[in-house]
Amino acid sequence: MATDVDVESAPPAYRELLDQYRRASVIGSTQELLSWDQQTMMPPGGTGARSPQQSTLSGLTHELITDESVASWLDDLDGADLREGQAATVREIRRQHERATAIPRELVEALSRKGTEAFSVWEQARADADFSQFAPTLEELVELRREYAAAIDPDRDPYAVLFEDYEPYLPLETADRVLTRFREALVPLVDAVADSDVTIESPFAGRTYADADQEALSRAVLDVLDYDWDRGRLDVSTHPFTAGNQFDCRITTRFMADDPYDNLESTIHEFGHATYNLGLPLDAFGTPLGESRDLTVHESQSRFWENHVGRTRAFWDVLAPLVRDRFGGLDDVSPETFYRGMNEVYADNFIRTYADELTYHLHIVVRYEIERDLVSGDLDVADVPQVWNDKMEDYLGIRPENDAQGCLQDVHWSHANFGYFPTYSLGSVLAAQFDHALRTDVDDVDAKIRAGDVGPLHDWLGEHVHRYGCRYTTPDLVERATGEAYTADHFVDYVTEKYGALYDL
Repeated sequence: MATDVDVESAPPAYRELLDQYRRASVIGSTQELLSWDQQTMMPPGGTGARSPQQSTLSGLTHELITDESVASWLDDLDGADLREGQAATVREIRRQHERATAIPRELVEALSRKGTEAFSVWEQARADADFSQFAPTLEELVELRREYAAAIDPDRDPYAVLFEDYEPYLPLETADRVLTRFREALVPLVDAVADSDVTIESPFAGRTYADADQEALSRAVLDVLDYDWDRGRLDVSTHPFTAGNQFDCRITTRFMADDPYDNLESTIHEFGHATYNLGLPLDAFGTPLGESRDLTVHESQSRFWENHVGRTRAFWDVLAPLVRDRFGGLDDVSPETFYRGMNEVYADNFIRTYADELTYHLHIVVRYEIERDLVSGDLDVADVPQVWNDKMEDYLGIRPENDAQGCLQDVHWSHANFGYFPTYSLGSVLAAQFDHALRTDVDDVDAKIRAGDVGPLHDWLGEHVHRYGCRYTTPDLVERATGEAYTADHFVDYVTEKYGALYDL
């Protein structure tokens, strides 16, 4: 499919607009690389330079997007006869321009500077399990984000405005509806699992596993999943993440000495993000048609590979020999046992990224409710640990022992990413919807996974999702790919069937 980046026949205003946007996009990708370096390679003392570096680049990007010439070119293109991809490009740049012009450059630079500084503050506070170290910084970030939302639209719910930074085309009401349905559907299912007579135990329990062996296993799994090492790399970070584009997309993972499942889940999850970026059109780099379609779709790709491939019984026929090869003492463990262990539902899951597939979304509810109240002013920063612990007890029946186990566990607030968390659940919903459509279109998906042949999965996702970049809005992309509107039905059906079988419900 042509990406419509050939601009020879386009109006002069379009060519000028796209050239300006490309410069801003390249600066943004450079910032992402600097952020990757800060979280993986940068020496601890480097923050003093990294903060002004990021702040300056943020200011330059803002200047390019808000330049008066951009407004003029957009005016010239209003109603112009454009090809589909060109019209989509104008739509996306217009959205970014309108939001950016509402925000003073000083505020953009302040957010970037404080976000860069906040990461190291959060990291130390988390290591010390002491929220009071991070609280003053969080207060500043919340206030800056309130100013940001008010600058864009002072008459709307500020949290809804911030949510649009991560998912501009599905309204916040959709997130509310999904999370409400999750509470209604998952809480009874989790209770039924707890009451089940079936006991599932991890085959990894009672031993420790060297980081080097876990890293070797991660690399072997990435080989099976067809990760492109020529355009990617694997590193270690406190909080696993993905950074990059279609030419260079890097992932990180982490190691828990007593739980290789966590490493596998993190690695496969980040692979899903990376394979989306690497599947974007090469010739559209630096344009909206070469950029991913926001976080609901991005999270759907990570959750698809983590849950609908990595957690399947079929995939464990491939994984089991790799695990046995790296770790001694597991020769008698069957793929079925490994599979069941990876899908255990357990009550004491204090950490979101360690949580099982069902209770994970109750963790999202906790964060969503807290950050929305923070932004609205209904919750003081000083009260976050108490409220966090109370909600964990109400929704999950557990109470964190310290702040590292509780409200300091996620990196997102140190980056001022308020509005991000709902997209994890929205993405999980979409992953199940994509999985249903893929299995309708592709014959015997489990047999292909069991044989280590993930090419047809890459092909389907590439054809229906990756190649489009930002050509379509989220609702349009979902309907084109699956033949139906965005719906949580497939997710609820999927977990009900899967965990009903695992726990004899």
